[in-house]
Amino acid sequence: MSPTIPLSAVSLDEQAERLVLEVVRSGHLVQGPMVERLEAAFSEACEVPHAIAVNSGTTALVAALQALGVGPGDEVVTSPFTFVATINAVLEAGATVRFADIDPVTFTTTPEEIRRHVSERTRAVMPVHLYGHPADMTGIASAIQSTGTAVVEDAAQALGATVEGRPVGSFGLSCFSLYATKNVTTGEGGIITTADDRLADWLRLLRNQGMRARYEYEIPGHNYRLTDLQAALALPQMSRLSELTATRQRHAARLTEGLADVAGLVTPSVRDSATHVFHQYTVRVTSEARLGRDELSSALSSAGIGNAVYYPKPIHGYSCYREHPRVQVERMPVAERAAAEVLSLPVHPLLSKQDIDRIVETVCGLLGT
Repeated sequence: MSPTIPLSAVSLDEQAERLVLEVVRSGHLVQGPMVERLEAAFSEACEVPHAIAVNSGTTALVAALQALGVGPGDEVVTSPFTFVATINAVLEAGATVRFADIDPVTFTTTPEEIRRHVSERTRAVMPVHLYGHPADMTGIASAIQSTGTAVVEDAAQALGATVEGRPVGSFGLSCFSLYATKNVTTGEGGIITTADDRLADWLRLLRNQGMRARYEYEIPGHNYRLTDLQAALALPQMSRLSELTATRQRHAARLTEGLADVAGLVTPSVRDSATHVFHQYTVRVTSEARLGRDELSSALSSAGIGNAVYYPKPIHGYSCYREHPRVQVERMPVAERAAAEVLSLPVHPLLSKQDIDRIVETVCGLLGT
């Protein structure tokens, strides 16, 4: 039997090993020069003056909301179709979650839905750039222009994506994840980017127990620091970000070409004026397909093709959120249908041409053409 093609894969090169060894030998393990270099690389990639490294993508979201003063009595409008960290961050800040439904093609919350759900209590909107496709940030900015509402980008899956030539991470306070499966990884970690000098300064204090210098406390803070060991892992990946992204995009194009005529299978589309970085290659398995989504997933796994459902339910599909007093629940029909149909296939840079061909042949064999 052919070896399994993993859904995601991480390869750390010799340069990462050298940088980690450099950190170990330096004795400076936390919040040191490697972290500063990683922050500089993110600032350059996102075309903003500030990048603040923290210990997870979830921490980045929580800290961003704290920096904006979001708290009890405030509402945050966000997507119902996302990883749960998005919602947990809002709840940890003490605010109330309001959902705005998604676009059926890009899986991102639409400007129209955000406009419909913004109220006088809305303190921030948190669009989620899902699977590597950015939300319509230009449209969202226009939708909330007169409301005084802040923007927090959940860009955990979209480093390197653009909207009208402008990089994700430059539209407000923007939060990235460096989790093990992300396009750039430190195992665990996060980055907040911003053009606001005041917010950047406050975030640097917040992550370091409120200290600007040792035992000089200016605000009540936290330990949100990233280690130099983690930053060392990411630096070589950042230097190759354009190359790694282009490889993902080539793989996605080959998958789309090969799967274009499969009945009941909807391949990813990219909105005009946006770039998709394909953190995941996510198809929709509709009722016209020969197999249901879960049947196809099981058959692919048996054939050694890694796959996964991101995400099997919208957030309000879980009772712990549906019944939460600070989660406002209403029907989200597009998100609910997406959760029943989506399936992600391998697209990572370590795939070979033979791997792509095998994925296409297996899916076509199972669903027909």
